[in-house]
Amino acid sequence: MIEVACWAHARRKFYEARTSAPLPAHAALARIRRLYAIETAGATLSAEDRQALRQRESVPRLTAFGEWLTEQERHALPKSPIGQAIAYTQSNWAAPCRHPGHGGLSIDNNLAERMLRAQAIGRRNWTFLGSDRGGRTAAVLYSLTGTCRHHDIDPFAYLQDVLRRLPSLPADQLEGLLPDVCFASHPAAPEGGRMKPASRAEGVACVSVGSPPRGGRGLRRRPG
Repeated sequence: MIEVACWAHARRKFYEARTSAPLPAHAALARIRRLYAIETAGATLSAEDRQALRQRESVPRLTAFGEWLTEQERHALPKSPIGQAIAYTQSNWAAPCRHPGHGGLSIDNNLAERMLRAQAIGRRNWTFLGSDRGGRTAAVLYSLTGTCRHHDIDPFAYLQDVLRRLPSLPADQLEGLLPDVCFASHPAAPEGGRMKPASRAEGVACVSVGSPPRGGRGLRRRPG
């Protein structure tokens, strides 16, 4: 497991400090904005090319940013908003600097937080999952269906396909059932980017596990 800190959280600290210390706060925000511009430029690249871009563009900027933070720390009051923003970012400086080392790592945690928003909002209504085991099962389903939505795959179609293939697969081939891998190798995958639901006569029933995603697609009971 690799710890990678979230630059969106660090940015928020400097954003909150901009009224009391506008010059250093806006300077930090500008540096972070340059890091995100590099991510935008590399969004469509392969993981290998994105890593090369980050090594070339992000690493020097992170090094300069770290030196700038050390210098600013000498002039900031520790309890001030800008002092707390600097301390927060410096507290584990290696973690926010790790994403250039691998093209598959993200600069922030925004995607995961967006995927979990429905669960965070709905848990007060759901209240109970029955048991610890039920909670773990729900977490797995949230992860799978969230990954499906991220790759624009119909979660119901994915689960139909996986549950049909799972009993006959050996343990060393289970990784091939992960949503992104499964869809990439699926012989019936349409060019539009979504798996179409299989026939209802195949008899896979699934019940809702949380709010459906925008657009009405989701893991829900199908009549049939």
